[in-house]
Amino acid sequence: MDFEIAVILACLTASLWLKPWRMLVGTELLTPLLATLVLLPWLWALPSLHHMPLQLHWSGAPLVTLMLGWPLAVLALVAVGITTTLISATSVDTAAALIVWQGLLPATFALLLGAALRRWVSHHPFVYVLGRGFLGSVLCIFAANLLAQWTGHELPNVTSGLSLIAFWLMAWGDAFITGMMCAIFVAFKPYWLATWSDHLYLKS
Repeated sequence: MDFEIAVILACLTASLWLKPWRMLVGTELLTPLLATLVLLPWLWALPSLHHMPLQLHWSGAPLVTLMLGWPLAVLALVAVGITTTLISATSVDTAAALIVWQGLLPATFALLLGAALRRWVSHHPFVYVLGRGFLGSVLCIFAANLLAQWTGHELPNVTSGLSLIAFWLMAWGDAFITGMMCAIFVAFKPYWLATWSDHLYLKS
């Protein structure tokens, strides 16, 4: 638990230093922020609310990062983790692990991947939607799950080999929704994506 608390404190410190609340001034990001705070806790709480042989884990962190930007996403994901704990009545240890492995780590990976794509790949809408929204989400979520399993956070009642397969398949499901929502927002609600820029990707 000490590692998870350290990661949460480090991310919160970096986020607060960047003053993410400024993102809400003069923008329409309040809508995706409220949607995240209302919907995502229930998705995170599914494994504890429905006991199944294979628990389905939903992250949503890459999508939250694309919508809100990393600094504001950190605050939102920590709030989601706290709300999830209240909904599912889980322990503080479980809540800390949930915030780090399903929230902050995939969000940070999404930030780093996005920076790499903007630095070394051409600025094109398909690069944004497919690279950051779809394939990037697969890699970020699966990498976070790999690290979680390596540190002992495995799926219950499942062997390590099957856990890897399950994490890989669940990452694709998560990424499919992220990519789909990203494409819809680019087409109809680009102002709900803090990481999108018409000037950069449409050369306008």
